[in-house]
Amino acid sequence: MADPQASTIERRLGAFDTAMVVVSLVIGIGIFRTPALVAGHAGTTFAFYLAWVLGGAISLCGALTYAEIGSRLPRAGGQYRAVAEAYHPIAAFMLTWSQAVLQGAGAAGVAFIGAEYLNLVLLPTAQRTPVALMTTAGVLMIALLALNWAGIRTGARTQNVLSLSKIVMIASLALSALLLVGQPAPPAAPAPLPSLATLAGFASAAVAVFYTYGGYQGAMNLAGDVREPGRNLPRAVTGGVLVVIVLYLAINLAYERVLGLSGVAASPLVAAALARATLGPVGEAVVSVAIFLSAAGFVNATILQMPRSYYAMAEDGALPAAFLRVDPKTQVQRVGLAFFAFTMLGPALMLGSFDKLLSYVMFSDSIALAVLASTIFVLRRRDPADGGFRMPGYPVLPALFTIVLLGVSLRVFVTETRISLIGLGVLLAGIPLFLIGRRASGR
Repeated sequence: MADPQASTIERRLGAFDTAMVVVSLVIGIGIFRTPALVAGHAGTTFAFYLAWVLGGAISLCGALTYAEIGSRLPRAGGQYRAVAEAYHPIAAFMLTWSQAVLQGAGAAGVAFIGAEYLNLVLLPTAQRTPVALMTTAGVLMIALLALNWAGIRTGARTQNVLSLSKIVMIASLALSALLLVGQPAPPAAPAPLPSLATLAGFASAAVAVFYTYGGYQGAMNLAGDVREPGRNLPRAVTGGVLVVIVLYLAINLAYERVLGLSGVAASPLVAAALARATLGPVGEAVVSVAIFLSAAGFVNATILQMPRSYYAMAEDGALPAAFLRVDPKTQVQRVGLAFFAFTMLGPALMLGSFDKLLSYVMFSDSIALAVLASTIFVLRRRDPADGGFRMPGYPVLPALFTIVLLGVSLRVFVTETRISLIGLGVLLAGIPLFLIGRRASGR
């Protein structure tokens, strides 16, 4: 039974707004941490760049795939809706449930890392305590939740500012490194590289690369908010991913040119190392602020789009009808936003390190994204004459994208079996939760 207080979501986001969401969904904290992992696993300069180029190309295939899916189903919670209509609502709920749990904890983890870098600038060493870190991260999360509570346009404007700041920061750092340093500087602490760039090593490098490129598919959840989605959503998703590819290649070129491949592999905080080598202590402070802004942009983009998944789940009766309530003035789902706040702030009290999240994120994400990408074959078969956006390279490119994602999940399962089993357990827990939700809603 529909909630009498439920309202229809209005389309208020343009192509630029949505593209900025895509940029911030992708550029979180990974580009400042994963290059060291990629360099260490790749083993050679050629393999290092190849991993980033191929990762970008595969991600562009994914962007085109999701753009067509989103334009075919331009409604709130596009990811959930696509899987539910192509397969079954229980499959959609399982995937969305696991992502909901993951996204809240992942956003909290990114907020903590952003707070760590901000505290590096604001506080003397003696005051950088766990309590100070918790306080800074908590203030960041609560402030962004409050801005989104005020309305989707307020959240989108905040997103535009954070995304543009992030683009300027990364482009400036890469440009300064490439222009100010004539010859590569010797690494401060060189580390031995693997003797051979083996297939297994390259596969591990690819896992880190795909983690860094991931997130653009979340824009599908805003399909119901985008004006003229058949035209604007593909442009926004594709354009946003192309901006990310250019930025990633530029910053990695700067990393490798200034530090050398062994220096990149030896520098977990590679952006700070790059800034110290080119701009000195002031540069390190600038990079710390850039990372904080990047983290804030990612957290805000996640807050902006996740409640729309709850809306779609509630439409199918998998969640209570209260999740359908939309403030007609601000377009805010207050129940959905409050639930996401719980999934984000709750894990903040017991969160482990960012590094431990990577394997869990990639195992669960890759399965969910492979299933989502595969819906394009079902949707095309059902309605081959759809007049919206049709991606080039069909069916080869979406098939390639899906196979690569399944390969990433398999690689993570082989190397991190225990963490993968935890992710699988969370995924399967969606079955009883779905059945309970359906029974409670009377459907």
